[in-house]
Amino acid sequence: VQLVQSGVELRNPGASVKVSCKASGYTFTSYYIDWVRQVPGQGLEWMGRIDPEDGEPNYAQKFQGRRTFSVDTSTSTAYVELSSLRSEDTAVYYCARRARTTLAMDYWGEGALVTVSS
Repeated sequence: VQLVQSGVELRNPGASVKVSCKASGYTFTSYYIDWVRQVPGQGLEWMGRIDPEDGEPNYAQKFQGRRTFSVDTSTSTAYVELSSLRSEDTAVYYCARRARTTLAMDYWGEGALVTVSS
């Protein structure tokens, strides 16, 4: 099982960025994909999850708005799009596979650093 994420992104405030997470080694639609972020110097924050089987997202309340989860089942890739970026969006964004039965996040991507700066 592998989750390979897109690399480092640098954006200006107000711009958008789409972070990808390409899954391999398992049936993509059999597990949720969760998104977690880590702001520099802070702990992990759960942003929400998406069900690749039907594309249904579930956002943590704090992260509703300006974030959009999506999937492309033809390429087994999940995405999080961050819009109207602010400096406080600077963080490492991780995707993780979550089992439907145990709800454990058992495999993680390597993280994608998004830096928002003018």
